[in-house]
Amino acid sequence: MKRAVPVLVLSVAGLVPVWRYTPSPGTGSPPAAAQAPASTPSVSSSGGGSTVVAGPTVDTEKGPVQVEVTFEGDAIASVRMLRQPDHPQTTAAVPRLIEETLREQSADVDTVSGATVTSDGYRESLQAALDARG
Repeated sequence: MKRAVPVLVLSVAGLVPVWRYTPSPGTGSPPAAAQAPASTPSVSSSGGGSTVVAGPTVDTEKGPVQVEVTFEGDAIASVRMLRQPDHPQTTAAVPRLIEETLREQSADVDTVSGATVTSDGYRESLQAALDARG
């Protein structure tokens, strides 16, 4: 009996944070419709022989991702993020994703550790932009 009261009090004290826990908004998996591209790619040409293609906006758990690809002839000349999640891992991952895209000249880029969701959204938007270009 001497141990029962402290055990009961400590058990209740340990469960209070669990009872009071409320998940932050925006957590959990998004509905399937939110994972599909929200827009279609847009293609525009400039006078210098370059073509600019904006990929669709891809909604991810961390936020929207959208890329813009500039082509010089058939080669990818540059990639720019139009929309990206405001997250430290994303900020660090974007230059690596762009660098690898320019080196590989395709959407076949590796996932950046710590930014898996952003990497997946980047690849999806990039691939749609490449497909739109033809």
